[in-house]
Amino acid sequence: MRENGSWNSLWDQLYEWDPAWTEQFMKTAMMPWNSGVLEPKVVELLCIAVDAACTHMYSPGVRRHIRSALELGATREEILEVLKLSTVLGIHACNIGVPILAEELTAHEERRVGRE
Repeated sequence: MRENGSWNSLWDQLYEWDPAWTEQFMKTAMMPWNSGVLEPKVVELLCIAVDAACTHMYSPGVRRHIRSALELGATREEILEVLKLSTVLGIHACNIGVPILAEELTAHEERRVGRE
């Protein structure tokens, strides 16, 4: 990963503390590229989705994978579609949070009325 420029300097400490585990993890992380099952452009598009997702939001990775995807022939429209799809993850905060908010507002009101 260092050789191809996808090493994250935040992993340096982890590598220092446990190089064997880190090497095994990185070998596993490189499987999508090395297996040949998916064409490289598809792997890059998937990486854009992962790095842009609200649960990850790793902008250096988004930039690196967009650059690589473009070099592999991805179009602006393909990359934009991936980014639009990855934004759907954020709606789950509302899917979970809004019903809980409604329940808690009802319970809060019931407690307030009960105290009066």
